[in-house]
Amino acid sequence: MNEFSLNRLTELAKLFLKLGIIGFGGPVAHIAMIEDEVVKRRQWLTQEHFLDLLGATNLIPGPNSTEMAIHIGYIYAGWLGLIVAGVCFIFPAVLVTSLFAWVYVNYGNLPQVAPLLYGIKPVVLAIIINAIWGLGKKAVKTQKLLIIAVAVGLITEFAKVNEVVALLLGGILGMIWLRSSNQTNLMIIGLTTNTLFQTTTTVNIAINNHVFVPLWQLGLFFLKVGSVLFGGGYLLIAFLQGGLVEEYGWLTQQQLLDAIAIGQFTPGPVLSTATFIGYVIAGFPGAIVATLGIFLPSFLFVAALNPFMNRIRNSSWTRPFLDAVNVSAVALMVLTTFQLGIATLTLPKTHYVDFLGLGIALISAILVIRYRINAAYLILGGGIIGWGALMCGYLR
Repeated sequence: MNEFSLNRLTELAKLFLKLGIIGFGGPVAHIAMIEDEVVKRRQWLTQEHFLDLLGATNLIPGPNSTEMAIHIGYIYAGWLGLIVAGVCFIFPAVLVTSLFAWVYVNYGNLPQVAPLLYGIKPVVLAIIINAIWGLGKKAVKTQKLLIIAVAVGLITEFAKVNEVVALLLGGILGMIWLRSSNQTNLMIIGLTTNTLFQTTTTVNIAINNHVFVPLWQLGLFFLKVGSVLFGGGYLLIAFLQGGLVEEYGWLTQQQLLDAIAIGQFTPGPVLSTATFIGYVIAGFPGAIVATLGIFLPSFLFVAALNPFMNRIRNSSWTRPFLDAVNVSAVALMVLTTFQLGIATLTLPKTHYVDFLGLGIALISAILVIRYRINAAYLILGGGIIGWGALMCGYLR
């Protein structure tokens, strides 16, 4: 390995370890942080290329933010970069989750983290808004793309269609409409929309049920989940509830809820919940096989897809498809951010506006948009404010 390649791998390792440590707030926030680092600060990718990768990750199973890290690692430093970026982004979450799992199993409770989360969530909201604004300006190239984005957003919100179906709908509409606007194509669009509205997706995961769970069986369960997990981390909860609690009885309902809480609190991919569950079921070996099972498909999917990205981007059919998927992805991010904003900036008991949280969000937005303050410092500041609010009696 030459010095140039080693330097690139070192850069990737430092960047994605940092993002894995500070990556609170779920995949939308992670993508915002990755975009800020690799597009705006380091200029490893153009924003158009970044959006293409984002659109591609939205159409394959697995955690979007992890797959973005893997894509970028491959582009910047080849096959070793693919592995280094993905592993470094995942590792902090897996390590922290394993430590929490050890405490949970041995002492039966979890550390109190509510004050920390209280201060961090408004900061994450500001980071996401900044990313969406930048991505949206680049993605909405024409009035047609804006119409597609609005349509996909409205359909997703009111018809409650699956995110993957919504993205495919937007992509197909774009592939047809952006190439031509005659009445025949409009009729095709109408038929396509109607067909996709009636589409439902179900995934059944079947594993032999045993009282004692062998490691291979635990790994196979999470490998299957990782291979079909469209729709992001929240869909993982449905798989775990149906499989581990209701069908196989490997976890209690309370253990699942505790695992979800840890996945939400820890930085990095929410799929690190699998690490916690693997430890609860089978100790450290269980944590290892569950983690490998849930994340391995993402590496394989990206490795298979990335070499064809240039051909995909330059095709006369896939170019408008990706453009439409990109604006559709931005529309879904807007919906997610709106829901997150309501949850973050309202007081849970009274449902009134939380003015301290609103103030943190506004100040963070100004600092990140106007002064380009690094997300790590903002998250640290938000956590300190959260603990200060507890000390002052605001959160009691």
